[in-house]
Amino acid sequence: MAFVILDACKDEKAGECVQICPVDCIEKGPDQFFIDPNLCIECGACVAACPVNAIVDEHDLAPEQEVQLEKAEAFFG
Repeated sequence: MAFVILDACKDEKAGECVQICPVDCIEKGPDQFFIDPNLCIECGACVAACPVNAIVDEHDLAPEQEVQLEKAEAFFG
């Protein structure tokens, strides 16, 4: 997985990241969006499009943010 969507995305409705993703790998969950690690091509378009700066490279996650990676992996099963 290249990118992870953080809690700052919670309850966001705009979905600019979904609209710009060239491979449609971002899906809306119950209260936020998630990036499918199996489909993401690591282009970074979603990072630039996010209005709340909630998308980061998984390698830049702080320890307390790693739960978001686990949530994304669980969402896509």
